[in-house]
Formats: sequence, C-alpha cells, structure tokens
Amino acid sequence: MHLCKLSYRCLLRGGLLLFACVLFSDVACAQVNQPVVKKEFDSLKPLHLREVLLYSSKREFKIESPMPVQVLSGKQLEKLNSLSVADAIRYFSGVQLKDYGGIGGLKTINVRSLGSAHTAVFYDGMTVGNAQNGQVDLGKYSLANIEAIELYNGQKSSIFQPARGFFASNTLYLRSRTPEFKRGKNTNIRTALKTGSFGLFNPSLLIEQKISEKTSFTTSIEWTKADGHYKYRYQKKAGYDTTAVRQNGDVAAFRSEISFNSKISETAKASLKAYFYDSERGLPGAILANNYDHIQRQWDSNFFIHGSYQKSFADQFDLLANVKYSKDFSRYIDPDYKTLEGTLDNKYYQNEFYASIVNLYKVNGWWKISLAADFSINTLDANLYRFPYPTRYSYLGALSSEMHWNRFDIQANLLGTYVQEKAKYFQRGKNQKVFCPVIAASYQPLQSKNFRLRAFYKESFRMPTFNDLYYTFIGNSSLKPEFTTQYNFGTTFLLEPKKTLQTASFQADIYYNRVKDKIIAMPSSNLFRWTMMNLGEVEIKGFDSSVNLVVKLPAEISLDLGISYTYQIAVDITPKGTTYGDQIPYVPENSGTLTSGINWKKWQLNYSFIYTGERYSQKANIPINYIQPWYTSDMAIIWDAAILKKSVKIGVEVNNLLNQYYDVVLNFPMPGRNYRLNIAINF
Repeated sequence: MHLCKLSYRCLLRGGLLLFACVLFSDVACAQVNQPVVKKEFDSLKPLHLREVLLYSSKREFKIESPMPVQVLSGKQLEKLNSLSVADAIRYFSGVQLKDYGGIGGLKTINVRSLGSAHTAVFYDGMTVGNAQNGQVDLGKYSLANIEAIELYNGQKSSIFQPARGFFASNTLYLRSRTPEFKRGKNTNIRTALKTGSFGLFNPSLLIEQKISEKTSFTTSIEWTKADGHYKYRYQKKAGYDTTAVRQNGDVAAFRSEISFNSKISETAKASLKAYFYDSERGLPGAILANNYDHIQRQWDSNFFIHGSYQKSFADQFDLLANVKYSKDFSRYIDPDYKTLEGTLDNKYYQNEFYASIVNLYKVNGWWKISLAADFSINTLDANLYRFPYPTRYSYLGALSSEMHWNRFDIQANLLGTYVQEKAKYFQRGKNQKVFCPVIAASYQPLQSKNFRLRAFYKESFRMPTFNDLYYTFIGNSSLKPEFTTQYNFGTTFLLEPKKTLQTASFQADIYYNRVKDKIIAMPSSNLFRWTMMNLGEVEIKGFDSSVNLVVKLPAEISLDLGISYTYQIAVDITPKGTTYGDQIPYVPENSGTLTSGINWKKWQLNYSFIYTGERYSQKANIPINYIQPWYTSDMAIIWDAAILKKSVKIGVEVNNLLNQYYDVVLNFPMPGRNYRLNIAINF
C-alpha cells in the first residue's frame, strides 16, 4: 500500500464517520416532511459552487477557482479554424497536442508534460476512457455538437463531481449543446457542410425537439470522408531533399448521438445519452529509409450509453448518480507482417461498466462536504493465441471539504483507490491500494473582486494500461505504476470594462511537477507499434500565461485578441541515468499561441498563430535527435446573416497560410497550405 507522505488513520476514521452522517442525512431528508427550497438547475453547470464566470474574447475565467482553468465556448470556438476538439485545444497554454498528420491521424493531448494518460476526458460529465492503451483520440470528437471545452490543471474546482474527476492530474471537459427554444418554437434544425483540401467531405445534422416543457430530445449525426493526400517535404542532413505526397492517410468516419434531458421537478433532473462512432482509416506511418508508402489499416467502433440523475433534498443535501456502459472494438491489419496464420490481423474487444454516486452535504453557509464513490469493471479480449484476457476492477473514493469565507476559499480532498487485476494467462498487473491528498486555496488580497491568488498541491497515480502490460508488440511486464506530485501558484485578474476596452483579462501560473516511474510511449515504424518504458524520475518546471482583450473601435468594429505563452523545463532526473538532466521527448521549452478576430456587422476576419519551440525526439538530447521549431498561421473570413429568415453562416478558411513544412512527431509530416469551405444553416 502506498501512503502519499501522510498518516491517514485518523482521516480514514473521520471519513467513515462522515460517510455514516451523509447516509443518515439522506434517509432523514427522505423521511421528514421538510419545506423544499426552490432551486433553478443549469444543466450545463450543475452546482458550480461559488464560481464566477468572466467572459473574454476567447476564453472564460472562473476567477474564484483554486485550480487553473481555460475555457473555449460556443462563439469563441466558431472563430477558430477547427474541425475537431483536437484542433481547438491547441490554443490552450501548457498543452502539447501530439498529431500524427492529416484528418485521420491520431491526436492526443499532453498537459504540462505529464502525458496523455494523466488527462481524463469527460463528455457531458461522464468519463471517456480507454483501459487498453490509455489514449483518447480527440480527433474523433467533432465540434459540430460541442458548446464548450474546459481544461483544468489539477481537477475541476467543484467538489460535487464523480470520484474519477478528482483522480486525474488534469481534466478535459467537453459539453454538448443544450437545447434552447424560442417562444412558440418546438424544433431546432441545424445542417452544415465542410469541404476542402484532401478530399474532405463532412456533412452534419443536428435536430433538437421539445417534447414537453420539461423534456427535450437531441440527435446529431455526422459523416467525415477524406483521401488524406497532401504534399510534404522530406529532408536529410546529408543533403537529400524531395517533395512527396502523403499516402494511406484516408479516413471514413460516422458519428451519431442521441440524448434526452428532463427536468423532473424543481429539485431534480435526469439525462440519458447514447453515442456511436465507426471509422476505417489508413495508417500513413513514419517516413523512414525512403519508405513513403504504407498499407496498414485500422478499424474502430465505439459505443456508449450513460444516464445521470441529480436531486436536491431541502437546502442541505444533494445527490448525483451516474451509470455507464461502453463497448469498443478495434482491428488492425498489417500485410507486411507475416505470421504462421498469414497476414497479421488483430482484433480487440474492450468493455467497461461504470457507476458512481456523489453526496454533497451543506453543513452551514460557509462549509460543504462531499463523498463520492466510483466502481468500474474493464475487460479486454482479442483474437490472439493465448491472449491474457485481463480484467480490472477499480474502486475509487473521494472525501472532500470546501470552505468559503468573504475573501478566502479552501478545498481539501482525500482520495483512495483500490485496483484489482486478474488475467486468464500471464498475470502481470499487481493489485494496488493508494491514498493521495489534495489541497487547494483561492484568496482575494485586495478589495477588488477581480483579482485573486490561487495555489494547489496534489498527488495522483495511474496504473499501466492493458497495452503497457500485455500487448504483444509493446507489452512490458516490468512496468511500474506512475506517481505524480503537482504544485501550482497563480493569479487571475480582470480589468473593469471601459468605453473602448470592453474586456481585459489575465492569468498566469508557475508550477512544479514531479513524476516517479514515468511511463512514456515512443512510436516506432507505424502508429500501432510502440515502445513502452519507465523513465524513472522526471522533474517539470513551468510557467503559463494568457491575456485576452476585447476592444470596441469606431464604425461598429470590434477587435478580439488572445495571447498565451508557456515556458517549460521537463528533464529526466533518474539517479545515475544516462540521460540525467536531458529534456524529455517532444517537450519544447517555449511555445505560444495568438488568436485574433475583427468583427464588422455581418463579417468576421479571424487569424491564429501557433508556435512550438525546439524539441528532441528521443531521451538523449544529442544533435541527431534534435527537432526544429515549427509554426503555423491560419486565417478565415466568415459571413453570418439571414437569408429568407433563416440564419446562414458561410466561412472560407486557409490553414497553414505560409505553407510551412513541419513535423509535430518526427517523421510524421504535417500538411502544407490547405483550404476549407464551411456552410451552416439554422431552421
């Protein structure tokens, strides 16, 4: 059992006592006929206690949150040249997006160099996981039905959330649209089409239907098809330089969603959501040894259904219950790899059952406590001979307390997990019992409510994935679990609106992360084969900052401007390691983004710029592993008006305006200049 530097015996006893009190309060509230205080529930932001939203040109700031948070919402998302969630999150500070090229390429997020497995992804409040490889491909999630994207360093600041939300080092929340109906209107229809370079054809349809005053229904479908052919430049230091066309980068994907939202009463609401995604794609592979052609193929099918129920009892107790079932299938074919049975053809079947319950108890006006418990079962099957067939049982618990005074907020969590693993053959994963503390605070040092200081300390943990342990090509039975420690200190500041300067906001954070037995995945000859390893210990020091302005100019012109910058040193500090003091792979010291927009009547002109500094592709910081900096510029012009009383939006985009040839991941070249046409009509 791992104890995170503290003795928890007293805390555990207190937790059991608190659990009994919460259960007693639940029964008492259900049995005693107490007057019910009327509450208004916002289905997008359930019980975000004491959070104040400050809107700027590109992001929202939750100024009282002790955890750094960045938000891109509806109108701001529309101003970015983004096809998927992965494209949009590139504009967050402290984020590296690993992109393996093209529309169909794998896209994963790395926040503050902790790795993609340390960022939990939530879709409408429910976690989206992958026990097989720990990688959530954000390129699969379209922006067609996304209303907001929130990125939290540490965890979401509300204590009224499932236990999984507390355990990750970082959390990414995706919120789909919630129907809003004008008076006398019961149906909203939005149809859109995106087309452009690489043979892109991307139609989508969104239908929102009011069933009654308290219940609504939403369905969204989308199809994406592209051939993935684009020019790229391939150079060698010996002087070899050629321009080629990327092959085997095609993709065909279908996505559909259906959801019901019901306000059962003034104090209760429920939702039900089903999601299906199916795709076939080529894996373009790395450009190595003059090999430009690859023929590997991959199929993915993802389905989940989840339900959520939230109720408030009187003015003291709130309950949140979630349940989810997901089923994932993936198939990989490599004609170049021969087995005794013939061509390599691997099929994987992953299932998960997940349930959670959250109890929030309001002790008084300034003190709230919560207890969250989660349970999940993950299984993995395959068509491989003597495959281990692992099963993982996870039990998570989070005991939380939040105290709020006039100018000071403090939050403390005690996180406990027990992971039990079984395998039919070749047992590798070990059972784990872990307790980790979290403490966070926010303070207003001045009379102005627009300036806050914040800080947090957090310890977290993750198990190796099934692929880390068992997969034939990449499995590593000697892998150890990964433990992280995070420290953060920062500030958020908002200027009062002026006649010309409508909004000016600023936030900055310095942070220190330490990772023990860090697990990294290094791509090899193609995207389905990786090399897994423990780096030992990694030390990460960094600084994030962002500034956002909205300026009103004469002649009905407004200017939006957002700037973010990250400085980061992430080095291997494994004692007696051969790469001691070297920057870990694919982490730049300097990176930044600029987003801007000029609005005039029915027209918008948007420009965005992304810069990523020099990096290294391997553990050793030697010249042969050096990767040059890269940058891209994107531009779009949008016309938004009404035709025949229907809202019509037409946009033309130019991405990689300066036609820069670059690699996000070495030997996986990215597209040069490309174009996109967007048309959307609301009925």
